[in-house]
Amino acid sequence: MKLQIALNGKTRQVEMAKTGERLRCVIDGTPLEADAVRIAPGIYSVLMDGQSLEARVEAEGNALRISIGGREFRGEVRDPRAWRRGRSGGAEAEGQQQVAAPMPGKIVRVLVKAGDGVEARQGLFVVEAMKMQNEIRSPKSGKVERVLASEGQTVTAGQVLAVIA
Repeated sequence: MKLQIALNGKTRQVEMAKTGERLRCVIDGTPLEADAVRIAPGIYSVLMDGQSLEARVEAEGNALRISIGGREFRGEVRDPRAWRRGRSGGAEAEGQQQVAAPMPGKIVRVLVKAGDGVEARQGLFVVEAMKMQNEIRSPKSGKVERVLASEGQTVTAGQVLAVIA
């Protein structure tokens, strides 16, 4: 994906590609590689040059507030079509939604059952990955239609864990 991003007011050309857990970026012609895993909506665990960082990304209108390594940046995607496609913050999802595992791991806790009512961003599962426990949250308010994973089960990235109607 190619984007033009304004970061703290300076425009950057960014190319991003993901291969497995590896994220490869080229920023203004300079390559950068990192292992990045989404651990919750808007929160990423990043391993870069042997350093572990937590990145938090929050939508603020058409901009992003990015906090990483104790520093904060304000970003704005210059291609609004790419922004709308990749945006995951702010508005609540609509219609039937599948909740998928964002990373491979083991289900250590199932917090809901079929028929339960849930609120947007309510915890549904706790997945252990890379010795960290991560809460998987509901993308919308609604009713749990199906639970497709159980405690102790090993899951793969992208595997559907539940359906929210």
